[in-house]
Amino acid sequence: MKTTLRVSLVQTNIVWENKQENLSKLEVQLRTLSEKTDIVVLPEMFSTGFTMQSSLFAETTKGETLTTLRHWAKKYNFALAGSFIYTNNKEEFFNRAFFLSPDGEEYFYDKRHLFRMGYEPQHFSSGNKRCIFSWQGWKICLMVCYDLRFPVWCRNVTNEYDLLLFVANWPASRRRVWDTLLCARALENQSYVCGVNRVGDDGMNIHYVGDSALYNMKGENMVHFTENEEGTRTNCLDLDALRAFRTKFPAWRDADPFTLK
Repeated sequence: MKTTLRVSLVQTNIVWENKQENLSKLEVQLRTLSEKTDIVVLPEMFSTGFTMQSSLFAETTKGETLTTLRHWAKKYNFALAGSFIYTNNKEEFFNRAFFLSPDGEEYFYDKRHLFRMGYEPQHFSSGNKRCIFSWQGWKICLMVCYDLRFPVWCRNVTNEYDLLLFVANWPASRRRVWDTLLCARALENQSYVCGVNRVGDDGMNIHYVGDSALYNMKGENMVHFTENEEGTRTNCLDLDALRAFRTKFPAWRDADPFTLK
């Protein structure tokens, strides 16, 4: 069990629909983090960009992308989180988040809220189950981009999780919403919240400035990137501090009960 957890945010410009170039570029960044962190968080669809060509770029969990990431997780000794385009039968496609540990543990989450303004529902199927798992003594919840706007889906009932991870391709035109909601999710759920976004322009001429961030349970920003910056930032989370805060200010005990369907 680890009472401290080093989390690294990778903010990068994704090369549109070019898996090989994105993987090559990523390895250079990952190499510098070897033995220096516990979790590396990548943007949503880090290997292709937010493309709607799901049938063209979909892979299984045994495909090239995750096979390569498994190798790097073991080689560099840290877990990797992000999302990719997944298929199980070449007829149904998912924006699938993943968490791959260096010792072979794997967890997956299919994006629940598909971004209708970007026509995602026409090209992807929606997931229907949350993914909360334990790793190194920490309880972690995976989410993807647009899920951030839906607080009920993100709700931390009786402290089910300690760290909420969002991987995203969130446009610059709505950057204030991104930052405001990341902070809000941390405050209302009394949890660490990490959001990793991309920079640059995609193939649809949508611009991204990044604004990747890490918030603690008090809504304090622990990681900051400059606008349009490509790079990595690492910070250390403290589980004892989180538990002490929840004990001192147990607002979670007064939360309204509900059942997710």
